[in-house]
Amino acid sequence: MRLKRLFAFDKPYSEFELLETEHGEPSYFSNMKDKKHSSEHETGNASTSVNENLERLKKEFRGDINSDLILRSFKMAKKLDCLVVFINGMADEDQINDFILRPAMKLDCIDTEGSVAEYAENQVFQMQETELCSDWNDILSAISEGRSAVFLDGDSTAVLMDTRGYVSRSVPDATNETTVLGPHEAFNENFRTNITLLRRIIKTTDFVCQIRSSGAKNRIKIAIAYREGMANAGLVNEVKRRLSKIDTDMILSTGTIAQLIEDHPLSPIPQVLSTERPDRAAAGIMQGKVAIICEGSPQVCVVPVTFGTLLSSAEDAYLRRPIAILVRIVRIFGIIITTLMPAYFVALCMHHQGMLSSEVLSTVISSRTMVFMPLPLEMIFLLIVFQLVREAGVRAPGALGQSVGIIGGLILGQAAVSANIVSTVVLIIVALTGLGNFAVPDYSTQLAIAYYRIAMCVIAWVGGLLGISFALLLTLAYLSAQKSFGVPLLTPYAPRTMRKRSILRGPVGMHSRADDYMNTEGSL
Repeated sequence: MRLKRLFAFDKPYSEFELLETEHGEPSYFSNMKDKKHSSEHETGNASTSVNENLERLKKEFRGDINSDLILRSFKMAKKLDCLVVFINGMADEDQINDFILRPAMKLDCIDTEGSVAEYAENQVFQMQETELCSDWNDILSAISEGRSAVFLDGDSTAVLMDTRGYVSRSVPDATNETTVLGPHEAFNENFRTNITLLRRIIKTTDFVCQIRSSGAKNRIKIAIAYREGMANAGLVNEVKRRLSKIDTDMILSTGTIAQLIEDHPLSPIPQVLSTERPDRAAAGIMQGKVAIICEGSPQVCVVPVTFGTLLSSAEDAYLRRPIAILVRIVRIFGIIITTLMPAYFVALCMHHQGMLSSEVLSTVISSRTMVFMPLPLEMIFLLIVFQLVREAGVRAPGALGQSVGIIGGLILGQAAVSANIVSTVVLIIVALTGLGNFAVPDYSTQLAIAYYRIAMCVIAWVGGLLGISFALLLTLAYLSAQKSFGVPLLTPYAPRTMRKRSILRGPVGMHSRADDYMNTEGSL
């Protein structure tokens, strides 16, 4: 009885639980198929009565609890009942006051016998972007985006005006794809600003930016940007087809869209280039590729993508040819080191000691004195610790990220060596591997190589150099089979194309036409 009172077993549980604790089937499950979801809006057209539209808007937008929904009733020319609807904070109040309410309240602003909404759009409201709409769902979507809707009594058509004026960031500097030469501008979360950044670079009449709904229930808009007559029509239609099949509750950024439209969801290699640089996205569009812009996302997706594109940097085009060639050689060397060096070292020490000189072998043996872990396990442990330090440095706020890197890289490494947890030789190899990993320009590819490196260490532990060779052969075959929107990932080498780009960058003047693997319909 004392235990019963101590743990309160005899008291009913009264706290909130987001769990199903009742037996049986809830009543709403039995007729779910017959009922519509509560979040779905009413269908049909707007009413000719302003008061009826007012009540419907209060119901749809939960006007009894949403204080930021503004429903402003007024009389146009002191004789016609009207209603302007907008969301406070999403719309610019000064535009509504100066160009909608003030002109509509003049005494002689109405003088027509026909459609009042059409007359008000053309003669009363002083807005540059207007639209007549009678569909109720389209009106609700426009209000949710920050536009204003004006309902006029006796007319079922509403006047939609672009009064969006919410606060957004100014154009920032690129942080993930930094360069010394070239532009420093980057995309931000403003949808129109991102489109403008592309139009400032691509000043051609064939540049098309088609805005459409994303298919998500949060009604985020997306834009498909390409060059009409330059981009392959099959590629453009395929992008539109995949985007039209999206049916999800929420889309927050281009990262979500990329996962929903890619060819191989389980592939560690990205099939979409996600970039924050307008110049890099514009370069892809000029070459016949398609860019996908998502509202609220500071990155833009460019499709299709090749493995060479993922390993190239935006600064390669701004450097002089001899320097660019040296930079690419160093980058390729770093990629080879970060991918194969740990596994190669494990294979030599565990299975092929005869390939090591006596000096190197004695150095490895002396550095592992008093180290209790096996060398392969030690290597894998340090690689995981390096990833942990990297993730902590990225997620730490502000200047703490740099401090975390210093603590993890110096203090933790030195302490591990002093405590005989790891050896100095393995620590040096992991440090070189980490430096080589940062030579990969694309962040998603960096992560893919990091975890592939750990898998290669396990293979080298089991199979030695033969296992590494077999794994590389399978990897090459796997990459050869991968495609990004119909373009093989290893293009232009597998398969070979007529115009093959060399690993070493060619002259800038030679790139006057688009790559033939894009099958473009025109030439630059």
